[in-house]
Amino acid sequence: MERKLIAIDLDGTTLNADAQISAKTKAVLTQAREAGHIVSIVTGRPNRISANFYDELHLDGPMINFNGSLGHIPHQQWASEYQYTFNKEVAFDLLAHRQELGINMIAAEGKNLFLAVRDQPVEVGFFPSVLQSNQILNQKTLKENPTSLTVAVDRSHQEHLLSYLQHNFSDEVDAAPWGGPNSVVELGVKGVQKATGVEVLAHHYHVERKNIIAFGDEHNDTAMIDYAGWGVAMQNATTAIKGLAQDVTPLDNDHDGLATYLQDYLKLAE
Repeated sequence: MERKLIAIDLDGTTLNADAQISAKTKAVLTQAREAGHIVSIVTGRPNRISANFYDELHLDGPMINFNGSLGHIPHQQWASEYQYTFNKEVAFDLLAHRQELGINMIAAEGKNLFLAVRDQPVEVGFFPSVLQSNQILNQKTLKENPTSLTVAVDRSHQEHLLSYLQHNFSDEVDAAPWGGPNSVVELGVKGVQKATGVEVLAHHYHVERKNIIAFGDEHNDTAMIDYAGWGVAMQNATTAIKGLAQDVTPLDNDHDGLATYLQDYLKLAE
């Protein structure tokens, strides 16, 4: 079998509902690498909360974060490292209009950037429940252009926020609501998606598109699933992702769906 580049989403795909990597998933991904294939994390998560999974899987190549906007090798320098950013004025504008837009929290992030402001208590995974004094987002503290803005908004205001962003910043950013229970809108650089990062990985490893396998479950995996030679939707994926993918795992992310599928697809010994 030709060498495959295996691009794995984290949440809802590699991770179970407890945000953990099962023993079987670890073992199968290790087997895949020992068989000569490449395993790469391609996630919407910031690097600050995905490097632990990278280390747990003992990976040593590039990782893609922020839905394609950051490509880097954790813990070391990489000549091909890249990071897309957009104008910090977008953040300043949302800060100034957050009351009328129903915004409860804004977080600005980049590889070495985390600043946030919270007007009301917001229980959103990925973000500290208590902000340190040096993590407060305002016009003075945000000195560099962000890679990502994560905006928690009243559910009743979400459509208004999306319309506002479309009207004012459609040339600069793409805005996408999260799936799941939280009313959150994520902003990234216009036109940059997970497929952007997967293409960088493919060139880095000299892997043809036909030999890319991508696993995902949510709307932010759309471009990656479409770009890959073999796109695989998780059993727990959205209907749209399942319709786009070449195949669907028989099991979901809570029952080792990724590992079981790869074991069979790559003909790895059980």
